[in-house]
Amino acid sequence: MVKGFELLSGSHGELLDRDLPAPDRGQVVIAVRMSGVCASELYDWIQPPPQMVPVGHEPVGEVVAVGADVAFCIGDWVTGRVLRAFASHVVAEASDLALVPSKLRPNEVLGEPVGCVVEGLRRTRVGEGARIAVIGTGFMGLVMVQLLAHSLAGNVTAVDPRADARGAALDNGADAAHSPDEMGDATDKFDVVIEATGAQSGIDLSTRLVRPHGTLSILGYHRTPRVVDMQQWNYKALDVVNAHVRDRRLLRDAVAIGLNLAAQGRIDPGRLITHRFACDEIDEAFATLRDKPDGFIKAVIDYPME
Repeated sequence: MVKGFELLSGSHGELLDRDLPAPDRGQVVIAVRMSGVCASELYDWIQPPPQMVPVGHEPVGEVVAVGADVAFCIGDWVTGRVLRAFASHVVAEASDLALVPSKLRPNEVLGEPVGCVVEGLRRTRVGEGARIAVIGTGFMGLVMVQLLAHSLAGNVTAVDPRADARGAALDNGADAAHSPDEMGDATDKFDVVIEATGAQSGIDLSTRLVRPHGTLSILGYHRTPRVVDMQQWNYKALDVVNAHVRDRRLLRDAVAIGLNLAAQGRIDPGRLITHRFACDEIDEAFATLRDKPDGFIKAVIDYPME
């Protein structure tokens, strides 16, 4: 049996016992040690759906059982995008997982969201000396800032309404940080604008700040429909990149790249984990994500070692 967290209609969350099947060919069983709390699931927590919905997709854990044709061994630490990851154990496709390098502490690794940012940057054209703005400096935006600090970018400006988030951007490699109000009537200011808010206001500001023939990269996850100024996108002759990744192979490869960059000391996503919760405190974790107290960047759920 495994304890797994589900979202229930009319309530926020509940821990339930469920059967854990043996791994099939190409699968492994992971004893989850940590799982990230992602803003993409906040909407379902705020407005629970009419049926039970399994949540969690950012696990890090230890392989405890393997099926046939799997290269991982029992005892390996792995991470990647795995659904139903708010659980003590989870069955995963080995092809979705990357090995955690031995140089890294597993309780400071979050492979899936880092991989999303790595793939987003791979798809975003960043020229030598480019003026870049990152709109929104939550976890994803700050990982992007860390990556850009080691790129050919000429200047990286972070934009966020929260003063603590702007301070975090400067601490993680941004050259400047401003609130949206401080951008005033600035237009056509940046060669590349990376939107990492997942909000309408972020799309609007990004559209205004990117220069003609510049690149607008939409990294943020937009849970509800948005309105875009197609006239401006067309008039400015923008290259618009949907930097959200759905291809499982691309994501797995990007996770592996992100882990290796962290092992080399090029990025440090572990320092962005600011709030930790026990497995029976998931409602508190989502509430913290919603309220964003001062200093908040990323919350995780810790599961005890057996």
